[in-house]
Amino acid sequence: MRVREEPPVSAPTPAEEAQQARQAQRAPVVRLWLAAFCGYLSLGSTLQTLPSFTEDRFHAAPWTVAAVVGVASLAAAVCRPFAGRAVDAGQPRRTVVLGAVFGALGGLGHLWAPGLSVLVAARLLLGAGEGTLFTSAISWVMRGSADSRRARVAGWFGLSMWGGLSAGPVLAGLLHAWRGDSAVWAAVTLLPLAGMALAISTRNPAAPPPTAPGPGALLPRGSRLPGLAYLLTSYGYGAISTVLLLYLRHEDIGGGRAALAVFAVAFLITRAVGSPMVDRLGGVPAFVVAAAVEACGLLVLACWADETGALLGTAVTGAGVALLYPAMIAVIVGRSPRGQQGAAVGVMISFWDLGIMVSGFISGAVAGALGYAWSFVLSAGLSVAGAAITVCFLRARRGAPEHGVAARDTERSAPR
Repeated sequence: MRVREEPPVSAPTPAEEAQQARQAQRAPVVRLWLAAFCGYLSLGSTLQTLPSFTEDRFHAAPWTVAAVVGVASLAAAVCRPFAGRAVDAGQPRRTVVLGAVFGALGGLGHLWAPGLSVLVAARLLLGAGEGTLFTSAISWVMRGSADSRRARVAGWFGLSMWGGLSAGPVLAGLLHAWRGDSAVWAAVTLLPLAGMALAISTRNPAAPPPTAPGPGALLPRGSRLPGLAYLLTSYGYGAISTVLLLYLRHEDIGGGRAALAVFAVAFLITRAVGSPMVDRLGGVPAFVVAAAVEACGLLVLACWADETGALLGTAVTGAGVALLYPAMIAVIVGRSPRGQQGAAVGVMISFWDLGIMVSGFISGAVAGALGYAWSFVLSAGLSVAGAAITVCFLRARRGAPEHGVAARDTERSAPR
């Protein structure tokens, strides 16, 4: 009797293994997007109300107002690398939920705040929640994304952040007109709880193979110099968020009600349309172009001191800021070890937070000493410096393959 021999089973190719790993780690993108949106809708609601609230209730000086707004970035910057590392270790859902809890506690602090010290503590809690929630969510999503689509996935998921920051001031304005500051702070408290419910309803993915943390686990190789460039370009957005409304108000320029909305529209359109272009252009060139556009918008704000110039400069700045994030994701994640990509994302966004925090302090001080226009001139110069550092990084790492080229080769070899 002849025994039929089974054909040998071929071992999976590296491309097949990578595709199977991505399928196993695929994230519930819609629910995570909505959870992150709720967190940033909460944070964005504070941007419209907090400057005048702090100035009127606590009689704070402009530099104090800017510091209170910007200090949330300190806690976010500290928490992000730890959140990314937790995702690398296989705990994304728990980390998202923890971030939502921090955010809700921060909202309660805004609602209660009898003095500046309590308000600062609430800002720190809200920043910690925002940093933990978003970093763990985007790191979870990036784990299941193809390399050749990295920038567009990051850019479109990042719209949860900027959509919340953009819609938050509008929501705060409506709530303030309805019930005053207390309604705004109640929403700031409840929105992170909605994000927590969305995160709890998700299923934790299979844990990745264990990796030794190593001395660079929280600051992965390849994230430091690009992170510095990202920090410098974040200063411009920090100036927009901390002193723009005060500038338009105190200089009697007008446009204060529309300025943040104009920034948001320009940002969201550019991010949605431009993110796929970053994958085709490459991370470093796209980042340099975006930083140059941001600098041009900030200079228009500084030099064209009427309502038309203010709104035009705000729109151009928003268009430049829109593509900084997907471009830098393409640069940093493409140069980080597989087991440290979550931490690399956390470090990258921490540099952004640090830039906003520093901007909060320095922009207010510069505005008080030299005038508001000089805050925007300084921001434009730092954006140019960030672009220059990125070009130097490109030259120093010319031998390293860009993520798009290597990824497209892998994609072609992968089974359809």
